[in-house]
Amino acid sequence: MEFLLDPSHWAFLAVIGLVAGFIDAVVGGGGLLSIPALLTMGIPPHLALGTNKLAACFGSLTAGYTYYKQQLIKLRFWRTAFITTFIGAVLGSILVYLIDAAWLEKILPLVIISIAFYTLLSPKAMGDNISVAPTQSPCKTKQAAQGTLLGCYDGFAGPGIGAFWTVSSIRLHKLPLLNSCALARVMTFVSNVTALIIFALLGEVDWILGLWMGVCMMAGSFIGAKSAIRFGIPFVKPLFIIVVLAIAANLAWTAWL
Repeated sequence: MEFLLDPSHWAFLAVIGLVAGFIDAVVGGGGLLSIPALLTMGIPPHLALGTNKLAACFGSLTAGYTYYKQQLIKLRFWRTAFITTFIGAVLGSILVYLIDAAWLEKILPLVIISIAFYTLLSPKAMGDNISVAPTQSPCKTKQAAQGTLLGCYDGFAGPGIGAFWTVSSIRLHKLPLLNSCALARVMTFVSNVTALIIFALLGEVDWILGLWMGVCMMAGSFIGAKSAIRFGIPFVKPLFIIVVLAIAANLAWTAWL
């Protein structure tokens, strides 16, 4: 399915894609910009979500590969997380059609705000005191639980998924911040592709628009990942808190007001 836009709309979405890709590569949450931007163009909600998933695949793949080239993730360590994230994303995509999401919309802002305050107040939340990545595959049981739960959440809803992956990976696997960011980008790529397949089967993807935004997100993601790698915690932590609070505020406004 394709949706016609005028040239000014294409330019606007290109800028949004660039900025969203940058934010997504560093802390996640680029959808906070890209999805509302698509909706303001008059694109129907399901088509906007499917198109955004296509674009997000490009961004998460670029960021994940950039982190991988810097040896910040060893993919063979995370096979269990790969598999369970895929399974969780499929389950979440099915559940969204079976369960009333109203309760989640009310609770989710509180959960995300809690993450922001935990990050702000806890000296260990962003892995400030962790400098060495694991030298062997982390606990498969923890990977399975994390992948299934977060994959399901991303298939079901998705806001704040990058923050959930980053904070939980530091907590569960004792990963340094940049390694946790790398894992978050790779796993969100898995759940993005899974959701994209489902939206595509339902005919809810504008391929031309998604590819256009995807190219822009690729550029933003490359710059964002490089910036995170170069500047580290002093750069990532404040941006993380700001973006997470923005996501929470956006969700609270939608759900409560």
